[in-house]
Parts: sequence; structure tokens; C-alpha cells
Amino acid sequence: MTNDTEKPEFWESNFIEKKEMWGFEPAPSAVLTRDFFVEKAIKNVLIPGFGYGRNAQIFREAGMTVTGIEISQTAIEMARKHYGTDMTIYHGSVTDMPFDNNIYDGIFCYSLIHLLDGSEREKLISDCYHQLSEDGYMVFIAISKEAHTYGKGKFISKDRYEIFDGVKMFFYDRESIHAEFNKAGLYEIIEVRENFPFFLIKCRKTTTTIG
Repeated sequence: MTNDTEKPEFWESNFIEKKEMWGFEPAPSAVLTRDFFVEKAIKNVLIPGFGYGRNAQIFREAGMTVTGIEISQTAIEMARKHYGTDMTIYHGSVTDMPFDNNIYDGIFCYSLIHLLDGSEREKLISDCYHQLSEDGYMVFIAISKEAHTYGKGKFISKDRYEIFDGVKMFFYDRESIHAEFNKAGLYEIIEVRENFPFFLIKCRKTTTTIG
């Protein structure tokens, strides 16, 4: 089955129609991650699923260099309009990572991984991990099974549902987080509540986790 969220035209039409659909304030979990990255003296951040940059700006304001990956050209143009042209933003799907050979000491992936199927999630985690420096940190924000949409819509596979036309979503619990992230240096899971209940998933790359 094809997931519409894997198609560039899905996000392109969304950004064309809805513009800055999430506003300009960063998500609370982005603020938490910014503070964490500041504490860990992170300097170079990769943001897969960049959108129009609302979550990226606070990392830049904290002195970090930010690189993005975004599937929608319209969203990239919006980001450049609002936040300047001095950022590298790769146009493409995260499923086609890597886009460069750079190593980053911080990676922040907001509300994206749960839109992918099992093999795509595994590849994204692996791709991010391989571009993470030793002693680097990556943070994923993923929707929880506590969300009111869990179990609604069309059943696709275990914990994965098509909740509205074309959008298939995987809902995480702690068991599935451990199953998918343990090998990527998982060391902390925090529950956060925004428009949906999310998990903030922290991983660290150390000499013991490098495969």
C-alpha cells in the first residue's frame, strides 16, 4: 500500500493550501530539545522533515548550524522567506537519505517517523545514526498510543492505521520504542503533550553503541 505522506505532491499541496499551517512558534518538544542540545554543547544539527523552519529557528538562535531535509519545495521557499537563505536545505524525502556525507553532533526529527512504514522507520533511524558523531545525540518526536486517534480509521498493521485519506500513522508505546531504538543508543524516553501526546525519544552514539 502507498502512503500519501511519502509522495511529494501530498505535502506540496498541503503547504500551498495551508501555508504556515502550524504558525511560527516552535513546538514545546523543540524547545525542550534546544535546551538539551545547548546543555550538551551541540553545534551542528540535522533536521529531517524541516517543514518551513518553525522548529529550526530556535536552534539557530542558540548558535547552532542547522541543515534540513524537506520533501516540499514550497515549504523550503517559505523557510527561506521567513528565516533567510543561509541554510542548507536538501529537497527530497528522508527515505532517500543520506543527502551529504556530513557528520552531525545533533539530529532532531519532529513528528515524522510515525508517518513511515516499518522498513522506512528502520532505515531512517539507521541513516540518522550513521550521520551522528560519536558522543552525538539524536531526538525523535513520535506519536503515542495515548492519542485519541489510535485505533481509529482503517487498520493497516499492528498499531498502524490510516486515520484519514492517505495518511497512515504508526502509534508508539514504550515497547515499540525499545524495539526500534535500542540498537541506536536509546537512553531516555519522555512523555510530552502538545496537540497530541508524544514521546520524546533520546539516543546517544557512544563507542559501545557504534556498530
